[in-house]
Amino acid sequence: MSIRLDKPWIEFSKQRVSLLTGHLGVYQLGNPQQEIIYIGVADAQSRFGLRGELEKWLEFNDFTISFFRLEVTMAYKTRHAELIQIFLNDFKRMPLANKHLNVASWGRLSAD
Repeated sequence: MSIRLDKPWIEFSKQRVSLLTGHLGVYQLGNPQQEIIYIGVADAQSRFGLRGELEKWLEFNDFTISFFRLEVTMAYKTRHAELIQIFLNDFKRMPLANKHLNVASWGRLSAD
């Protein structure tokens, strides 16, 4: 069982996002090459859950967002931290749009 979020990428469009529910969970945004540029969370403070969080990105122009994928989970805080740690382990850097996060105290995944 993989701890990675390996669900299929979905085209990032207003139409696709409007079909989402208000569930809580985590999501990844990808560029045209399906490389992760942001790892986000729809938490208890998110208005309209995953749909609301992704709708915010429809107006955002600083990054080219072409794809998204998500995971509905009530353990969104833990899962978000886990996905960030996986990315850090794989690439030794944060996703481009997550650079604002201070993860110094989050710990690291073991490569073993």
